[in-house]
Amino acid sequence: MLNIIEGDILSLSCECIVNAANSELKMGGGVCGAIFRAAGEKQLQEECNSIGYCKTGEAVITKGYNLKAKYIIHTVGPVYRGGKSGERELLYSCYINSLELARKSNISSIAFPLISSGIYGYPYEEALEVAKEAIEEFLNEFDMRVYLVLKRA
Repeated sequence: MLNIIEGDILSLSCECIVNAANSELKMGGGVCGAIFRAAGEKQLQEECNSIGYCKTGEAVITKGYNLKAKYIIHTVGPVYRGGKSGERELLYSCYINSLELARKSNISSIAFPLISSGIYGYPYEEALEVAKEAIEEFLNEFDMRVYLVLKRA
């Protein structure tokens, strides 16, 4: 079931939240920085350092540490370059790969921010369309409670 809500991803009660990460898995700004601070910067960064790297469109999982969520899935969205550099496919992969990783980890509820719609510059409405399409396709085959948490600027 897909639930689209406005609010703070950190306030949700679900098993897993998704971090819009950078490929080096370093603490960043925006949602990424908020997740690191709430989880416990040092311990989360240590686990991310042990993983080392995540390609654009792929996903990795860590513990949630001090979060309500037990897990954090980190996925690297594409930087928007006008829509002609495979951004849509990479963004779609972020959602599908995160959901597949959650399914393989026996996670029953997951919350996503709108990936790449902040500093990576993906147009809001297009990013929302890709997110809904990917999540709904996944939910046609698998049962999971999915939240898409929107924040309008």
